[in-house]
Amino acid sequence: MAGPSLGFVGFAMLVALLVGAVRSLSGRQWIMLVASGLFLASFSKDLLAFLPLVGFLVVGFGALRLVEKWGNQGFTAVLVGVLALFVWIKKYAFVPSVLTLPFPYVTIGLSYILFRLLHLIIEARGDASYLGIPFRLYLGYLIGFNTLVAGPIQRFDEFRDQEAFATDNRISLGDIGEALARIVAGLWKTNVLAALLSYYRLEALARLSGPLSPLDQLLNGAATFALYALFLYCNFSGYIDIVLGVSRLLGVRLPENFDRPFSATSFIDFWNRWHITLSRWLRTYIYNPLLISLLRRFPSPNLESAWATLAFFVTFFLVGAWHGQTTAFLFFGFLQGLGVAVNKLYQITLMKRLGRKNFEKLSSLSLYAVLARGLTFTWFTFTLTWFWASWDEATKVWSSLHVSQWMLVWLGILATSSIALWLWERARRAALSVQWRQRPLLYSRRVRTAWYTALLVVVVAAAVLSNQSAPEIVYKDF
Repeated sequence: MAGPSLGFVGFAMLVALLVGAVRSLSGRQWIMLVASGLFLASFSKDLLAFLPLVGFLVVGFGALRLVEKWGNQGFTAVLVGVLALFVWIKKYAFVPSVLTLPFPYVTIGLSYILFRLLHLIIEARGDASYLGIPFRLYLGYLIGFNTLVAGPIQRFDEFRDQEAFATDNRISLGDIGEALARIVAGLWKTNVLAALLSYYRLEALARLSGPLSPLDQLLNGAATFALYALFLYCNFSGYIDIVLGVSRLLGVRLPENFDRPFSATSFIDFWNRWHITLSRWLRTYIYNPLLISLLRRFPSPNLESAWATLAFFVTFFLVGAWHGQTTAFLFFGFLQGLGVAVNKLYQITLMKRLGRKNFEKLSSLSLYAVLARGLTFTWFTFTLTWFWASWDEATKVWSSLHVSQWMLVWLGILATSSIALWLWERARRAALSVQWRQRPLLYSRRVRTAWYTALLVVVVAAAVLSNQSAPEIVYKDF
């Protein structure tokens, strides 16, 4: 049920029907809690496997009550305690194995639960609306089946307001139509596109270690890396599409998590478009407080740029630490931090030399945008090596070609992605320029209905004809 399956969609639609039949807020909350419990129960038949997760939720609620009672006095101790418990349950590599629990257990969604819990604890210090949250509402926010596996990370005030709005307003036919279209689009991405990309990438990876001609080696090397970035996007954003559609059927509008990330012309802009709710959380609770603290402690105008760059690096280094428990993920985080830090330094340096207006003129040039998109895609693709591979696996892949060959591979990825993304942007603009009754033809009801019907037919056909299920959602392991 954690995957982008028709079973998950059917389960969600059944829950939506039950929720829609009840008009009281408490009744809807109880239905969602029961549904979330059933969703969690699908991951294991062993009750003991849920004990660590239940313990984390109970300790988290107690931590929230302590912060409400003590305020700033015990805040740091509570925060450190919650983080330590999370690290212990997730079995980070530096935690001695003798200290970890000796039995298998469910950690699905634990990282997303952590973000929501930290949000509650931090906001409870200064926002009265976060005080005295009932346990039922607390659980509903942390373990809702529609956002548990891969987000998006919604703020509690948005969650509470959405629940109240859904209770007072019935879902319209237009909402149902938009929800179903979003679900179909998500199933198309995850069950068809991601499945095809995963298949061809794994084929390329397998061929890379065998005897190949020089040209085939370069092509398979490029496919191994570039196709994974596209697969991850379809896999993750497709599941988010399904989640957003499912939530719409429940009368809830969740925040968007993607905004055409491969159209970004800088690595900073990329992270404003990829996993948007994670970036927003990090900016609110890591980047802004760290930057303000540095500026206050070292109030020198000459150091402001350096502190902004450092804050960027630390923030996105933590992205890697959040994603996984091994040193490979820490290195992944290091490369994310390095990417945004170098990007920030580049922007600061060019604005000082050219001036803001001239820098903006440079950034608006077509050729500049083409190369910037390709470079952003290429760097992200490179960093993902330590996202999908351990150190041993990465070493094996890197040793399959010579250094000069890898240079050609990455130049090929840069050139191909620059041209392909440029063509995609031009095609998109051309398609949106076709008007019908003063609206883009692509947005007309008939065209959209025909398009999503065709996608649904392909999704169903793929499910019937294929002997394999859709790839698992990568982010469910975080």
